Amino acid sequence: MGSIGKLLVLFGFILILTGLLVQVAGKLPGVGRLPGDIYIRKGSFTFYFPLATSILISIVLSLILSLFWRR
Repeated sequence: MGSIGKLLVLFGFILILTGLLVQVAGKLPGVGRLPGDIYIRKGSFTFYFPLATSILISIVLSLILSLFWRR
């Protein structure tokens, strides 16, 4: 049971960090409105899918994590 508790704490910590990152990223200029992000507005309907932003964040996180977990 102890390992499940540690896993839940780890997931909670990751969720908190992700939430903070999302709040900070919204205030950075250019992040979230990159070319390649899909933004459709028709009347009162708005659809936004940050494709390019997601790819950029994935690359940056992959590079950072590869530096920490090098053997």
